[in-house]
Amino acid sequence: MAVIGLLVVMPLGSLLGIAAEGDAEIWPHLIANVLPASIIDTLALLSGVALLAGSMGITTAWLVTAHRFSGRNALVWLLPLPLAVPTYITAYIYVEIFDAAGLVQMALRDATGWSRADYWFPEIRSLPGCILVMSVVLYPYVYIAARTMFLTQSASMLEVARTLGASRFKLFRVIAIPLARPALAVGLSLALLEALNDIGASEYLGVRTLTVSVFNTWLNRGSLPGAAQIACVMLAFVVGLILIERYGRRDRRYALSAKRPRVAQPAPLFGRQAWAATVLCSLPMIMGFVLPTLFLLRETLRGGLVSQLNTTFLSHLVTTISLSALATFMALTLAILLVLASRLVKTPLTRGALFVAGLGYAVPGTVLALGLMTPLIGIDTMIGAVWRSLTGERIGLLLMGAAGGIVLAYVIRFLPIATGGLSAGMDRVSPVVEDAARTLGASRRELVRDIQLPLLRPALASAALLVFVDCIKELPATLLLRPLNTETLATLVYGHASRGAFEDGSLAALVIVLVGLLPVIQLVRSAENRLKAGRSSGSGS
Repeated sequence: MAVIGLLVVMPLGSLLGIAAEGDAEIWPHLIANVLPASIIDTLALLSGVALLAGSMGITTAWLVTAHRFSGRNALVWLLPLPLAVPTYITAYIYVEIFDAAGLVQMALRDATGWSRADYWFPEIRSLPGCILVMSVVLYPYVYIAARTMFLTQSASMLEVARTLGASRFKLFRVIAIPLARPALAVGLSLALLEALNDIGASEYLGVRTLTVSVFNTWLNRGSLPGAAQIACVMLAFVVGLILIERYGRRDRRYALSAKRPRVAQPAPLFGRQAWAATVLCSLPMIMGFVLPTLFLLRETLRGGLVSQLNTTFLSHLVTTISLSALATFMALTLAILLVLASRLVKTPLTRGALFVAGLGYAVPGTVLALGLMTPLIGIDTMIGAVWRSLTGERIGLLLMGAAGGIVLAYVIRFLPIATGGLSAGMDRVSPVVEDAARTLGASRRELVRDIQLPLLRPALASAALLVFVDCIKELPATLLLRPLNTETLATLVYGHASRGAFEDGSLAALVIVLVGLLPVIQLVRSAENRLKAGRSSGSGS
């Protein structure tokens, strides 16, 4: 248990050590020239995403939960789909569509005969453009949490409010939003952590966030201590987001009703109200999923699917799958050990290890990569010294040179997803079953092998899918820790976009999106099944 906790804490300790090694002149330079603009852009980006993604998520969740209108049943499934598209891919696509040389403005100039100076068009390579891109991708975090909250509420509150003459808008403003506050805190914290972790979208759209500053200071200016000091500021943002999330959930019990509440039935909408609801719910989904997916399909078919499926692409695909599969196996193995230990041996050590393991997802990939660099190089150096003393031969960097750093970063970052999924699955295993097995003389090993692990198989499959797909989509840590000439699908797309040839990476981007659909569909199916079961039990009581 201590080793697993050390694995997560090690990069943070290394990061602090690197930051402390910097020259005395670095910090004043950062304060004067780098941090002010980066902090302002980061705060503006996070505030904008919180406002826009939060509004989209709560509004759509309330409409599809509290009302019936045309397309509602389909939208329940379609609204979470933007989570399948990474923010950096959406940013690249929006530039291809809405930039001055993009499809929309070129069509506008062809249709009107105008030149670029004859009209005004919103600039996608800007802070507002970045806020829009991230919001249409990340709002499902809020939507899923808010919809779950709305569906678990008793009908009595809404009925009392309607009896007192409250309008639909007042119901939403006075009841829905306050009830959704815990869900809003959880969903927004996840969305903002993703926005803070992003490097591809913010860099490409010209927003100098703290993540971009770490990247530029480290790789472009060659200052590792300076990058570490900026990363420490990022950690302060992470701590702030976690505290805000905890504060938002501090009174979450007020949002819970009776054990088996009578759930409100959706109220029908007619005419203009129904059409308005359909449009309001469809627009975020179209912008976040339909538009990017159709564009990728178009570019892939235009470029020739067969010609893009060459040996180079297949090699990058195999590399991506191999690294993701290895990281998934390691993360699940550690998660099983943690969850079973916390179930069988309830001590402060096991609880503490489980808590520490859950911190990895909150650490941005850029910060994680920076913190892992020094320990991994140190381990490689020791291995090389031992090998040379035994054989008299030199070997290269064993971990860093063989993508071991990438795998370790994946494991640390996505271990909380595995532990969370398995913990939820373990909570569904009744202690009565375990007590019965012990009464029949089952040893601890037999209890794990014959009872707990078989019952955990569905949770294991779901956790494996989530971790595997998140590894495929991860860009910041992969970009910074990859060995020379090693490409994953994410870095391949990033490289093509950086060279102004995103269309050459359209197939890789399409594969990422299609693979990303699998856990989203599984997540929605599981959530809807649980909610239906809850509504059935509520109506039957």
